[in-house]
Amino acid sequence: MRRRASLAAAAIAGFLAGAVLTLSVQSGGQGNVPRGAPAPPPVTIPEPPDTFLAWTPGGLPEGFRRDLAGLGGIDRSVVVASDNAWMTRSLSAQGEVVDDPKGGYMIPLEVAAVSPREYAPFLPPADRGVVVSLAEGQGILGESSARLRGLGPGAVLEFHRVRVRIAAVLPDELVGAHELMVSRAVGREIGVTHDRYALLQPSGHPSDRRLARRIGSILPEGVPVRVRAPGETPYFRQGDAVLPPVRIKMLFGEFAAKPDPSRPGYLLIDPAWERAHIATERVPLLGAVTCNVALFPQIRGAVRELIARGLAGTIHSFSGCYARRFTNRDPSQSISHHAWGIALDINAPENPYGAPPHQNRRMVAVFERWGFIWGGTFLRPDGMHFEYRRPPPGR
Repeated sequence: MRRRASLAAAAIAGFLAGAVLTLSVQSGGQGNVPRGAPAPPPVTIPEPPDTFLAWTPGGLPEGFRRDLAGLGGIDRSVVVASDNAWMTRSLSAQGEVVDDPKGGYMIPLEVAAVSPREYAPFLPPADRGVVVSLAEGQGILGESSARLRGLGPGAVLEFHRVRVRIAAVLPDELVGAHELMVSRAVGREIGVTHDRYALLQPSGHPSDRRLARRIGSILPEGVPVRVRAPGETPYFRQGDAVLPPVRIKMLFGEFAAKPDPSRPGYLLIDPAWERAHIATERVPLLGAVTCNVALFPQIRGAVRELIARGLAGTIHSFSGCYARRFTNRDPSQSISHHAWGIALDINAPENPYGAPPHQNRRMVAVFERWGFIWGGTFLRPDGMHFEYRRPPPGR
């Protein structure tokens, strides 16, 4: 059975819809979710925003959670840890094995870890009872994750010797679009230790710029911070401009993988997934492109438009698409979206990571029209990077 709860989107992270400030959603206590079942449409009810998002590239600095607790003008806050965790097996509530990768492969899940006490005020009152289950060591699945897995309350996810029983399935809005949410204690057991973002309920009604200055006062010099007010971004979480992994999996397929022992920062990905989802094809201007097969129509569409508009000369070099690695080849970071074959690196020599970008803006506009997001707009610029964000309009 499911119960309807009024959810202030201003009160928690997740899939926020543009200018919509509050979502009324189905939440809590649902049974097993069939694979591929459509999500029920949310009912939108505008309400005043009161929660802000703050994050920094690569994760919040050490001591941020402590310093935030002592910062004046913040009524409530919760800092969310987020990492990739390796699921080795899953079982339904009836004890049937659902996921069981072989050959040492595991399924990477994006897992959030929170303090149950700090997290409770950011939930609708009807859903706050789940924090008791979190404190007892159980987990919460996001709705998209439950649908992807075909699992619900009573299911068990195994991370080597650690077993996490699922207490509830909550809307993605309530778990920051993560696949699984656990307590900080359980998070440490399965390797979720890096603080990534904070949700803040400040006193009064500060602007996001004023709040950013306040947050900046407790950050090391030179560390940029992104502060978002409700309605400013579709994903109220770290790296809010790009799709979260659970959405990528639903669009482009989920793989099993394992760290490559011979190449730190790289992955070995299940060859069966690669055969089904990755291909190499010739594309004008780019040459041989190895990408997710589902992305080729958009790549070709963007390239054809560049040629038609006389912008072929704006592409000087192509440095690849599919790459089995972590972000920045750092195992402490998330899995790179290149590992799904949905991102392109173009004109890399002129656009090194972290430097001011130097791309032709008309070329960028063409890729954006074809559903790509440009890394030159990221908080830490990545000017070579063009990544799938949405399907092209009208397609």
